[in-house]
Amino acid sequence: MRMVKPVGRAPSPRIFVVVLATCGLVASFMQTLVVPLIPAFPRLLDTTPSDASWVVTATLIAGAVVMPVSGRLGDLYGKRRLLLISLGFLVAGSVVSALTSSLALMVVGRGLQGCAMGAIPLGISIMRDELAPERVGAAISVMSSTLGVGGAIGLPVSALVAQNADWHVLFWASAGLGLICGLLILFVVPESPVKTPAPFDYLGALGLTVGLVCLLLPIVKGSEWGWGSGRTLAFGGSALVILLVWGAYQLRRRDPLVDLRVSARRPVLFTNLASIMIGFALYSMALSFPQLLQAPASTGYGLGLTMVQAGLCLAPNGLVMFMLSPVSARLIERYGPRTTLMVGATTIATGYVFATVLMDNAVELITASIIIGGGVGIAYAAMPALIMGSVPVTETASANGLNSLMRSVGTSTSSAVMASMLASLAITVGGVSVPSAAGFRLSFVVAAGAALLGLVLTAFVPKQRQPEPLVASVH
Repeated sequence: MRMVKPVGRAPSPRIFVVVLATCGLVASFMQTLVVPLIPAFPRLLDTTPSDASWVVTATLIAGAVVMPVSGRLGDLYGKRRLLLISLGFLVAGSVVSALTSSLALMVVGRGLQGCAMGAIPLGISIMRDELAPERVGAAISVMSSTLGVGGAIGLPVSALVAQNADWHVLFWASAGLGLICGLLILFVVPESPVKTPAPFDYLGALGLTVGLVCLLLPIVKGSEWGWGSGRTLAFGGSALVILLVWGAYQLRRRDPLVDLRVSARRPVLFTNLASIMIGFALYSMALSFPQLLQAPASTGYGLGLTMVQAGLCLAPNGLVMFMLSPVSARLIERYGPRTTLMVGATTIATGYVFATVLMDNAVELITASIIIGGGVGIAYAAMPALIMGSVPVTETASANGLNSLMRSVGTSTSSAVMASMLASLAITVGGVSVPSAAGFRLSFVVAAGAALLGLVLTAFVPKQRQPEPLVASVH
C-alpha cells in the first residue's frame, strides 16, 4: 500500500514536535505498562514467578536490540517509514497480549511491544532533519525526556487500571494509543529527505541481536539464576566472544550496521559510557522508591502506601522531566551539551544524597524523586545533542539508536544490581520479606555513585569549539 504523505502547507513545528513526542511517550510507556501486575502474573498466566518475569524481560531485551537496528534501517530506507513500522509492532503486540492469558503468547506480545522503543531515536533524527536549526534544540529536549516521562506517568495509570478493571484493558488501551500515533505520523510527519544509499548489513544485525541477547539475559536474570551459575557464565562468555567477532566484522565492512570508528570517537564513546551510568541511576529510583513507599509501616521506615498511592507519589518526577525540557535546551544553547550533561548528572547524585539522609515520609521521597527526575531530564536532553554534534548527518538515526541502547544496558544492569542488593539486605516482617532500611540507603548511595561516575566520564568529552546548529537559540 502506498504511504500517504502530507500535502499542501507543512504542519506547524509545534504540532510536529507534539506528535513525535507523543509517540515517544507511548513507546516508553510500554516499559512500565505491566509493572503493577508483576505480583499477580503467576496467577493470571497460570505459571511460576520465575517464568512470569519473562513478561518484563522480553520487552527490555527487544527494546534494547531494536534501537540500533531500527536506527540504521531508518538511515537507509526512511525514518518515517521505520517509525510507522515500530508503531505497527506495538499495535500487533498489544492485540496479541490483549487476546491471551497464555504465558507464551504474552511473552511474544510483550516482545513486539518492546520493538516500539525504536520510535525515540528515530523521532530525534527526524527532528534534526526536518526542523529549522533554531527549533531543534528544544525539540530534542522534549523528545529525549519522553524516555523517562512515559515510564513515570505510566506507573500510576497502569496501577489504576489494573486495580479497577480487567487487566487486558491495559493492552487494548496501548493498541489504541499506538494506532492513534501511527495515524498522526502518517498525516503530519513527512518522510525525511536524508538517507544513506547503502545495503543493509543483515549478518551484522543478526550478530548484534544474538550478542545483545546473550549479554542482557544474564544481567537481567543473574540474580535468579545465580551469578556464578553455569548458565549465567555461559551466556556472559558467549556474549563476549560474539560481540568481539561482530566488532571485527563491522570494522571490515564497507557499510557496517554500526560504524565503530565513528562510535570510538572520543565525544561519542564517552557520551555513550556516561549514558550507561545515567540509565543505571534512573532505573534505581524506579525499583527502590516504590518498594520503600509500599513497605509496611511496622518496619519503622516503610510508609505502607498502596500500589496506586505509591505510583501517584512518583508521577511528579516525570512531569518535572517534561517541564524542564525548555530549560535543558537553553542550558545546551548557552553552555553546550557537555556542561549540561554534567549538570544533569550532578543533580541526579544530589537527589539520591537527599533520599539517603531524608527518607522518613512521602514528602521527602517525592522531593528526592523530583530532584532526580529533573537531573535525568536535563541529562537525557544533552546526550543526543552531544551525539549528533559528532556524527555525520547520514548516521544520526543509527548513532542515536546506539546511544539509546547504552541507556538500556544501564537500566538492565540497574535492575539486576538493585534487585540483588535489596534482596540480600532484606528483613522479615509479619512473615513477609522486605528490603531493610540499610538496603535502601545502600541502593541510593550506589545510584549516586553511578551518577557521579557519569559526571566523570562526561568530563572526558572534548569541549565543542563553537555552538552546534542543532542546539541554537530556542526563541
